[in-house]
Amino acid sequence: MIAFLFPGQGSQKVGMGKDLVEAFPEARRTFEEADAAFGGPLSGLCFEGPEDQLMLTEHTQPAILTVSTAAARVLASKGITPALVAGHSLGEYSAHVTAGTFPFEEAVRVVRRRGRYMQEAVPVGQGAMAAILGLDAALVKQACEEAANGEVVSPANINSADQVVIAGATAAVQRASERAKALGARRAIPLPVSAPFHCAMMKPAEDRLAPELRALAALTPRVPVVANVDAEPKRDAAASIEALVKQVSAPVLWEQVVRRLASEGVTTYVEVGPGRVLSGLVKKIHKDARVFSFGAPEDLAPLEDALHV
Repeated sequence: MIAFLFPGQGSQKVGMGKDLVEAFPEARRTFEEADAAFGGPLSGLCFEGPEDQLMLTEHTQPAILTVSTAAARVLASKGITPALVAGHSLGEYSAHVTAGTFPFEEAVRVVRRRGRYMQEAVPVGQGAMAAILGLDAALVKQACEEAANGEVVSPANINSADQVVIAGATAAVQRASERAKALGARRAIPLPVSAPFHCAMMKPAEDRLAPELRALAALTPRVPVVANVDAEPKRDAAASIEALVKQVSAPVLWEQVVRRLASEGVTTYVEVGPGRVLSGLVKKIHKDARVFSFGAPEDLAPLEDALHV
């Protein structure tokens, strides 16, 4: 059984999607649709940058969504389709587009505003994120609680048994990083992000985005989408939308998402879109699975050979 996984913010790089567009008409049409929905040359930002513009959250989110959707449409044209889908943070929107929950053009507009609202929720410099390596989630949570001193800091992405990302107020994240190291963490790495995603400081963004998400003309997903907030498969429109609303300020339970996919019978994972971050995490979580990525034309032949398409 095949699952498609879609990456979130952090997988972007200048040049992404260009090879796909040159090789596949499905990808070219996807970027044309994205430019129309974005109201400007999103494709130019993906292909040529400049990097500082691509890194702006309100540009990064629709850009990654577009590359991921283009890649998924190419796979569909080759007869490669998933039984289940999931995405990391922003990637959950790519998963829903592929599942047919809402149209791609609507998703481009909504994730652009999602990016803007998340950025505006916390002034630059006042929030931070850090990856805690080599410490289990319960001890990371303890480190956050002991270091908070009345400020927000909490687990934001529980990515694997030994990788938990924390988010919150800048000073609190620094204190929690030090406390985590004292509790036995191997490393605490500050992340180059512009806002503290998936923590209570994102509640204003969630409140702004919620009515827009609920206004989408959502449909029943064609395949279940395993949600970040509870690692449960969403099989209807209303549950899908509510999971996306909560996701803004709730932690991403990625390890549980992969374990749920495995329990549903998934044996093959394809990371669809830019980067290979999720592929690395899956290999840690579901050790006997087959893991592939598809973000460039040269990735297609090995995938087709392995799946006997």
